[in-house]
Amino acid sequence: MHVGALLPQTELGSDPQRLKAWAQAVEDLGYSHVAAYEHVLGAERADRPPTWRGVYDISDSWHEIFVVYGHLAAVTKRLGFATSVLVLPLRPTALVAKQAAEIDILCGGRLRLGVGIGWNHVEFEALGVEFRSRARRMEEQIEVLRLLWTNERVDYAGRFHRIDRVPPQRPIPIWIGADAEPAVRRAARIADGWFPYLQPDDEGRARLERFREYVREAGRDPKALGLEGRVAAAKRTPEEWVRTAEGFRDMGFGWIQFNTMRAGLSTVDEHIDALRRFRDVATHLFD
Repeated sequence: MHVGALLPQTELGSDPQRLKAWAQAVEDLGYSHVAAYEHVLGAERADRPPTWRGVYDISDSWHEIFVVYGHLAAVTKRLGFATSVLVLPLRPTALVAKQAAEIDILCGGRLRLGVGIGWNHVEFEALGVEFRSRARRMEEQIEVLRLLWTNERVDYAGRFHRIDRVPPQRPIPIWIGADAEPAVRRAARIADGWFPYLQPDDEGRARLERFREYVREAGRDPKALGLEGRVAAAKRTPEEWVRTAEGFRDMGFGWIQFNTMRAGLSTVDEHIDALRRFRDVATHLFD
């Protein structure tokens, strides 16, 4: 399997030396890639409506994902990088194409662009992007990104985009992080891979089989789509970490990421120690 590590950015803080130490330890311990999710803006959680889904609040800090990956690519040698996930509808599509292609160059072609529609309406409002159309916008964005990365010249007119004869960038796999049923169907239709929010249990296996059926309904081969699961360190023993990772392997996942966030770890050394303990108990799963 490709075993990666989730960047614990809300706990490492803004010190570039801590980020560097963490990334270099991830590489030295034999992990294949770094994954990170992001927000452009946090938001105050108090007095939100019942539909508010946020688990993070205004005190949580988030790195700008392309900038921090540019930094980490410069201080490592072989790590891959995955946005897991980037809120794509918040951003101009051509700019994302350029930024992603740049990171892909800097890390030697090892970027996977994981995208999602987002849930935090505060971010959309602050950035002047319509919230309700974000799913339709993202579908068109994925089409446009692939054109911008592969065609010799792009001339495109859609609902959200007008592109007048521009040159190509660099092809990059596009994965989708999705949980709600319409989003899972979207991933089955158009993604190169899926970041699911499930665990390797009976419910998770049933959800995975539904996803694979959606893939087949779209005329695609489920084996051609990548799958990446997340193993949380919090509230679990090392033995449970391994069982979870093995469960994903047995379900056909080619990728996992080990998540040390919200596990009571306050220093970079504690996060690195957890990564080392997982590597030691799960060595047989590392490529």
